[in-house]
Amino acid sequence: QVQLVESGGGLVRPGGSLRLSCAASGNIFTIYTMTWYRQAPGKERELVANIFQSGSTNYAGPVKCRFTISRDNAKNTAYLQMNSLKPEDPAVYYCNADIKMAPLRPAVNFWGEGTEVTVSA
Repeated sequence: QVQLVESGGGLVRPGGSLRLSCAASGNIFTIYTMTWYRQAPGKERELVANIFQSGSTNYAGPVKCRFTISRDNAKNTAYLQMNSLKPEDPAVYYCNADIKMAPLRPAVNFWGEGTEVTVSA
């Protein structure tokens, strides 16, 4: 099987920065798209950013120019650098990835358990 483990969440002051990591482990042949979502209390889960296998990226409007998604394919890890954090950014941040576990098997979508980000003075 495959596991996605997020890390790097915590408490930060408004305007501060955090770097989240999402490490995939297990039976991995290829990782396609890796995506960060977030879910604030009482709100629906929303896409934050994703990065394709090619390295192309996509960002949600509220985080453009503040967040940067990247990946290290050799480490099966995605990152989310979050700068200029705002009071509206607190949420549980989840990692999601499409992973092929064998050459002839279709890709499967996996979720991590999330890491919490709190922004408070």
